[in-house]
Amino acid sequence: MRLRNLGDGLTVSAIGIGCMPMIKGGNIVYGEEADPGEAIRTIHRAIDMGVTFFDTAQIYGPFQNEELVGEAIKGKRDGLVIATKFGFRFDDKRITGIDGSPANARASVEGSLKRLGIDCIDLYYQHRMDPNVPIEETMGALSDLVKEGKIKHIGLSEAAPARLRAANAVHQVAALQSEYSLWERDVEDDILGTCRELGIGFVPYSPLGRGFLTGSIRSLDDLPANDWRRNDPRWQGDNFAANLTIVDAVGAVAAKHGVSHAQVALGWLLAQGPDVVPIPGVKRRVTMEDSVLAADLVLDADDLAALNAASPKGATAGPRYGEMGMRMVRI
Repeated sequence: MRLRNLGDGLTVSAIGIGCMPMIKGGNIVYGEEADPGEAIRTIHRAIDMGVTFFDTAQIYGPFQNEELVGEAIKGKRDGLVIATKFGFRFDDKRITGIDGSPANARASVEGSLKRLGIDCIDLYYQHRMDPNVPIEETMGALSDLVKEGKIKHIGLSEAAPARLRAANAVHQVAALQSEYSLWERDVEDDILGTCRELGIGFVPYSPLGRGFLTGSIRSLDDLPANDWRRNDPRWQGDNFAANLTIVDAVGAVAAKHGVSHAQVALGWLLAQGPDVVPIPGVKRRVTMEDSVLAADLVLDADDLAALNAASPKGATAGPRYGEMGMRMVRI
């Protein structure tokens, strides 16, 4: 497995693993319900293939996903980079709002360490920015956690350029995690450039467009009734039909190379720069193995030109979240 450098001296595998889909009965369901045993075998197989970077979060489940990852990495911790996230307030398991306060950062890290069964988190993200708490206060608390040895590196998710600058002035930010893929390219406006100016690595989540770019789903009827994507604006009606043109362009490049749609979509992201490390979400070995092979795929200039022409920035039909979700990104 090839390695890539994010920021603050953090080195990870070129492809990471998004663990969010791995739990059974969680709060965010994609496709058929996960089999936790298969999910753990998937993490073990990924480690065998050289993957070092695993991403989870307090909110996934909530809490269950960190527990599953903790169980999977038991006895296999050495050499791994475990990333998790905080930034929400809970009433038992019910999410009640965003909370970027120093007190919540400190309380949350203790819970995550316990659930993961580790004594230090390699990369600790603020999951969503809290407009009511100055980022300098949050970063100050996270910097203290670094000094105490409870976290190694600090990350942010869905932060706007001004907030990135303010945060990085307090403590070096190792990575920004935001949505980025062939059908979500708005970070190219100014966020990606700001990261590079500040030495912050970029970790795209939903690099396969929540599965849309894999070409495996051609109709909303292909999704189970409880699938989260049934509420995704890009998967609705005319938007769905319009966005299939992107999938077809990915398919043409995939056929040329004899690889999967997923490998092409991930290969396009890897070609955007050596500081980009996508984290496709998986729950089964077969899809994980396919995605990891993208690290060895080299797309030529003609491939990249064809993909860019089929999916220029801003061309995807529909917003990437509903109204509530859009209010929490890039702030």
